[in-house]
Amino acid sequence: MSTQAAITIAQSWQDVDIESMCAKVRVIAFDLDTTLARSKMRMTEEMGRRLAALTHLSTVAIVSGGRFEQFRTQVLDVLDGLDTPPDRSRLHLMPTSGTRYFRWQEGEWVCVYAHDLAEQDRVQAIASLERHARELGIWEERHWGHRIEDRGSQITFSAMGQQAPVEVKESWDPTNEKKNALAMAVAADLPHLQVRSGGSTSVDISERGIDKAYAVRELASILGVSVHDMMFIGDRMDPEGNDYPAALAGTMPIRVHNPDETIAVSDRIIALLSDRSS
Repeated sequence: MSTQAAITIAQSWQDVDIESMCAKVRVIAFDLDTTLARSKMRMTEEMGRRLAALTHLSTVAIVSGGRFEQFRTQVLDVLDGLDTPPDRSRLHLMPTSGTRYFRWQEGEWVCVYAHDLAEQDRVQAIASLERHARELGIWEERHWGHRIEDRGSQITFSAMGQQAPVEVKESWDPTNEKKNALAMAVAADLPHLQVRSGGSTSVDISERGIDKAYAVRELASILGVSVHDMMFIGDRMDPEGNDYPAALAGTMPIRVHNPDETIAVSDRIIALLSDRSS
């Protein structure tokens, strides 16, 4: 990839031509942590109202490293409490970095597919994460909840634990250097698996080729649209980040740094799509 292309992928929401994107967009996809919500926190009702509004204007997807249970706590419970509910038939959920896919069918969320790791791969991934985290000095003694979680289709390392306070998570590795170093070390042990730096404190391991690029291509195929007609809004658009594959796949990438920026860009998208539909 050329330097210019990499710069284009990394552009923030203030620098992209959102009007041109909205003229062709058919699917709007979001990352979850640090995009729709702060790490492992419920998204705000303000965000929920934007997300619900978008489902009445376009097809919407959420693609995140978190488990489906996190989607329910962080997103679905908020949407369920809104006065104006979303159009759930136009909302597509792809947890564990797209290794699983849920959609609304006959009044419930149904798992359409799941690409679970083999047991031996899960055991090796867990061992490699702990060994290298200790070697790198990032096996933190103080932690909140599990530091390594077996999600079936994905193994996730969370340096401070899954339940760490959001302020602790956000301050642990603001430059992503610790996560990136761990991901590189583990990837050398597991060349047949996909290893990527994830959220604020996380490294995710999944089947090779099953990442957010796979997720957006698979969703495009299911919906009968082009990947090039999909927006992807996320905070980790850097080459080591887990949103980067979605950008490389050919989506229209929009980089945000926090949920406040996601609200701002969503308001712009809602205004443009509302004008287009009127």
